Amino acid sequence: MNFPQFAFNNVRRNSRAYFAYFVSSAFMVMIFFTYAVFIYHPDITQTPMGNMTRTGMQFAEYIIFIFSFLFVFYSISVFLKARNKELGILTMLGATNGQLNRLIFVENMFIGSASIVVGVLSGLILSKMFLLLSTKAVGIEGMRFYWPLYPALLTAGVFLLLFLIISLFTLLFIRSHRVIELLKGSSSAKPEPKASIGISLLCVALLATGLLSLQRGGLSPLVLLVAAVTGIAGTYFFYTQLSVLTIRLLKRSRRLLWRKTRLIWISEMAYKIKDNARMLFMVTVVTSIACMSVGFVLSIDAQNKKVFSRSPFAFKYYNYNEQFAERDLQEIDRQLLAIGVPYSKFTTQSFFSPVEGMPGFSPETMSRSTYEQIAASISLPQSEKLAVDAAFLVNPVEAYRDRLTKGATVTLKQTGTVLNVTGVLQTDKLPSSNGSNTLLVVADDTFQSMAAKQQENNRKVSSKVLYLVPAWPADRALQPDDPELLLSKKLNEWNQESKNLKQTDNYLSSRAQDYLMIKQATSLFSFIGVFIAAIFSIASASFLYFKLHTDLNQDSTMYHMLSKTGMSIREMKHAATVQIAMLFFIPTIISTIQTVVVLRPILHGMGLTPEYGPVLTASAFFAAAQVVYFLLVRSRYLLHLKKVMV
Repeated sequence: MNFPQFAFNNVRRNSRAYFAYFVSSAFMVMIFFTYAVFIYHPDITQTPMGNMTRTGMQFAEYIIFIFSFLFVFYSISVFLKARNKELGILTMLGATNGQLNRLIFVENMFIGSASIVVGVLSGLILSKMFLLLSTKAVGIEGMRFYWPLYPALLTAGVFLLLFLIISLFTLLFIRSHRVIELLKGSSSAKPEPKASIGISLLCVALLATGLLSLQRGGLSPLVLLVAAVTGIAGTYFFYTQLSVLTIRLLKRSRRLLWRKTRLIWISEMAYKIKDNARMLFMVTVVTSIACMSVGFVLSIDAQNKKVFSRSPFAFKYYNYNEQFAERDLQEIDRQLLAIGVPYSKFTTQSFFSPVEGMPGFSPETMSRSTYEQIAASISLPQSEKLAVDAAFLVNPVEAYRDRLTKGATVTLKQTGTVLNVTGVLQTDKLPSSNGSNTLLVVADDTFQSMAAKQQENNRKVSSKVLYLVPAWPADRALQPDDPELLLSKKLNEWNQESKNLKQTDNYLSSRAQDYLMIKQATSLFSFIGVFIAAIFSIASASFLYFKLHTDLNQDSTMYHMLSKTGMSIREMKHAATVQIAMLFFIPTIISTIQTVVVLRPILHGMGLTPEYGPVLTASAFFAAAQVVYFLLVRSRYLLHLKKVMV
């Protein structure tokens, strides 16, 4: 038997330990390959969303590769630690350090090469389905199947390099231990986990600092950086210190501890959490990011649907240069008349100005006469007659709704105007010309005075033409063959071509096109997020399996001794099940809490309504996946422990 055969047999005999690692690695290769198939598709750049989609997919590729590197590197370090006894026997039989290094290197390359082959072949089989799903998800049509030679070579080369680097790095983990230390392996007694009260208090302070910075500091880059750093550091100390300290405090209560099997599993949990702290920390952070991303993307999607359903105007023409306006408006009118749809249009002037004492709040200010024309056309109540210093508010933003009531005072920063709110209207329709949530209506004379101050300060007063098409109600579902959507695409292409040819400086916005672009973008990021989350979920479950497998011999010895003292198989199953369940589900619970707490101030700061349904759905998805892995791991784990019970 030569050396490669010896290494191969080593892998084959340890197949139970290596199987989950091999499957996870092959799954990562498969996902990387299927993304590459999409990115390098010859038809991708010919679609309107092609460049944006390719950029998003490339970003996902980078995340997959970085996480694959960390996962493989950490997994190998755990394997080596678990194989100390085996390495000690080989050393005692005369193996040199060079031979041990070569053995580990060849074993790693065997597993890596096999996972690359299986991953690429699996990806090739699933690539047609992936193209169908991805194009349907992001709204791209007409992408045919092709033979992805370059993506296959790229995937094989990238992951071969990854496994090569990891195999070289793992040699650094091999130390010149004494043979007796290696032979003991992981069977030597572990010291009781210790926790620092000071660091535990620091953990609480870090988590509180991150939350308070988001709630009171706005959304500046510095605040977001502080919240991210303190939140991640606090989560790490939660697993390494605070959780261990909490378990030690629980052990002091005899009423709680000395009941049924609690003495066993509570005592063991301190060791389990301490040993798996880094892995639990990584899983929690990754799951939190995934849940936040899903909640953020779907909140934007929900807001997009809401804006479309509340916007009465099919088209908005922004007049930045008067010399092109007449020709542009004639073309828009001609296109509407060509499809035989009746319409009406309104010319408006307005401007935006931030309000003192209300960060991020900049309502659109409009004259009363302009508002009355719009209100009459969309069946909104008219405003009462307004004094010079009075204002009528339509749809005040949710964040300041309790302050923007009748009798409140509003001070506009740019003009220095102080206005008294004499009326407030809350409606499902958005009469503001840009779809903004809040419209500030003032008397005509007041508006002219404020507009003059705006221009004196070199700030623009926007001139727009709004098109209302009664035949296209905003509360309907928008289909791909909808006449509004078809005309919107045509007019947007004409407007973009005119700008490219320097025939206009003005901009045409269409309700349907804006809705479709945001919907496609959110669908793209949701699609990317699902696959990345799947990788993280499978990898975390695989790693838990590795750790439990490495601890299996030690746990078997413990339960064998306990069975001699009278522990039944049922009690063993209960104690072991609770320990495994806590390792699987604590990260999901912590990440859900973090997401709900953190996402609300972020979305409020962006003017979005928090959508907790998507967040809970994402958390439920992770929990459901963990339940499947938990049941599989538990069954194998208990089956082995049952064999050692007397």
